[in-house]
Amino acid sequence: MSGMQAILDDIFMTTELPLAVIVARLTGAILLGALVGFERETRNHPAGLRTHILVSLAAAVIAVISVEMVHLHHLDDQQVRIDPLRVVEAVTSGVAFLAAGMIIFSQGKVRNLTTGAGMWLSGGVGLSVGLGYWAIAAFSTLACLVVLNILGRLVTDDAGAQEEAADEAGTQPAAGEPISGADEAKRV
Repeated sequence: MSGMQAILDDIFMTTELPLAVIVARLTGAILLGALVGFERETRNHPAGLRTHILVSLAAAVIAVISVEMVHLHHLDDQQVRIDPLRVVEAVTSGVAFLAAGMIIFSQGKVRNLTTGAGMWLSGGVGLSVGLGYWAIAAFSTLACLVVLNILGRLVTDDAGAQEEAADEAGTQPAAGEPISGADEAKRV
């Protein structure tokens, strides 16, 4: 029986962090990622609720795993060397790759840049929660929502008025595409 127990112990490793802490961190990453994703989803942007949740959750999982790897009992101190910046670099690079795929440059205009930046921030929020830095994660999420909602309204108020005029004229720009005064004159 002890041989089977040894195999099971290797398969189902115990964690240094209590399971409740791991679950809380991953749940926190899901909830904070959902806040940013919900804002993007309600505005019909390409990367919405699920994408932001998955980005934040993945970053948190990687962060928790990196914390756990430091405490592997079967490795001695000579074999374990950890550079926390490598975890940050790996998550940042991976999320940047995904975010870059969202950004479209067409006809001299850049689209979805804010959505890509939101995905990148969701990765940072997930890292923060995964490493236990709740205050950083919460403030970053709050700051992101302020930027997306309040500043977003200030910047797009004029574009929103032009979009309403285009609707009344029977034309509609592509989703997320700003309307300039010159474009509006051509449509009427």
